[in-house]
Amino acid sequence: MTQGRRPAAWIIWGLLLAVVTVVMLQSRADIDQAHVSLTMLLVVLGGSVAGGRALGFTLSAICILLINYYFQSPFELFTVSKPFDWVVLLNFLATSFVATELLTRARQQADAAEARTSEVEALSRLGAESLQYATAEEALGAIANLVRHAMGADACSIAPLAQPSQPRTPALDRHSDDALRAQAEQATARILATGRPVLLSASNALVEHPTADISTSATAVIRTRFIALPLRAEERIIGVLTVRGEQPLVLDSPRRRLLAAMAYYAAPGTERMRLMAEAAQAEMLRETQRAKDQIFASVSHDLRTPLTTIKVLAQSGAARGGPSSIAIAEQADRLARMVADLLELSRLRTGGLAIAPELNTADDLIGAALRQAEGMLDGRRVDVHLDFDAPTLVGRFDFVHTLRIVGNLLDNALRYTPPQGIVELRAERHGGWLVISVADRGEGVAPHEQDRIFESFYRPASASPDAGHAGLGLSIARTLAEVQGGTVTYRSRPGGGSIFELRLPAADVDDMAASDLGTSDHA
Repeated sequence: MTQGRRPAAWIIWGLLLAVVTVVMLQSRADIDQAHVSLTMLLVVLGGSVAGGRALGFTLSAICILLINYYFQSPFELFTVSKPFDWVVLLNFLATSFVATELLTRARQQADAAEARTSEVEALSRLGAESLQYATAEEALGAIANLVRHAMGADACSIAPLAQPSQPRTPALDRHSDDALRAQAEQATARILATGRPVLLSASNALVEHPTADISTSATAVIRTRFIALPLRAEERIIGVLTVRGEQPLVLDSPRRRLLAAMAYYAAPGTERMRLMAEAAQAEMLRETQRAKDQIFASVSHDLRTPLTTIKVLAQSGAARGGPSSIAIAEQADRLARMVADLLELSRLRTGGLAIAPELNTADDLIGAALRQAEGMLDGRRVDVHLDFDAPTLVGRFDFVHTLRIVGNLLDNALRYTPPQGIVELRAERHGGWLVISVADRGEGVAPHEQDRIFESFYRPASASPDAGHAGLGLSIARTLAEVQGGTVTYRSRPGGGSIFELRLPAADVDDMAASDLGTSDHA
């Protein structure tokens, strides 16, 4: 029974009791108290069903007075002259009160069951709406429309968050407007700060709900024209649900429980929208990277022939004493190295590079890397740190490609090491990993650039121009490590400088001995 219909029930059943009383007065001589009591009891029961407990008890009390005054002798006096009349009155009062209470409770239970049924139907529709649409945006728009209808509101929106501080464009139902958008933006900032629902007070000020759960409230009924709820996934706020009405929304306990449940089930749709956006962006990046790799491979391949021709011509010019021929040959060599790097990176990313991991020692790898780096020292020194008293360090890796990794790391460290400086090369065993680190005393890398230095063609903003390098060495080094089950990482060196660590799967000396034995037996 709604609040608007209760006053009408009092008037209707009050008038009906008056009519019944007048009709029975006309036949007072032909009826007894049992007829009167039963007829008035029907009026009381009807009033209880229509108006609730208060109306039923009021009608019962009035009926007692009417029976005593009009239908018990002496008539038209409030007095009881016979003990039997007391029995009639008390029985009527008890019967009407008990019947009124039972009917009221039954009606309350029926209303509660109806409310729960409505909640289940609303939630089932919400689930259907979230699954039947091809895109998450359409699904969230349909959910917002369903929430608006269930709450009797004028507008509703669901705004996913791209990041904890960056709300995305909200999914709106067709009744949403600019006023809702403005209120939603303000409420989102409050929700991100407190994690609690936000309501519009009677003074048109946004206030936080006392608790994070809107369904638990000390107030029996909340009246507000605007409410915003956080949408959560694994304790993270991933979006905001906002509802607005031109007239105050009446949120009693069942309605608040329904709204909280709808917010709970709207969260997966919001998370789905975020994941789909991230998947689309990732796919776009993959397509872009594939296109870049194809272009690199094509351009690099096409450049090899003209570069060879240029170098041959430069060498011929140098033999004839051409003053610029040596510089031309050096630049041709630089471009040839860059083309080789591009081809290698392209083959790595497309899976076209053959990898043959086998058991090798760190001593052999470091010795080969030092011999390779001799031409790059230019007054600098590489100090090697190996524990020769410990067992030989063995790893499972492709020797040629791993030599390229260590060579790239040494080349990078030497380029950023000042003249007469020292680069430290260290090999250790950490659990199941063979760790080879290269440390320098250069300027280091800013924290916000440490993840980007392994990107192709990326050079830190603080790096000095270097005509001989294109920013591919670290990218190739990490990629070569990853295809062998390892990785290359960076960390700042205490006191200044950089440390690059190569991690590869380690092996034991016994494994290498068994491998050598097996090879000799096979021979």
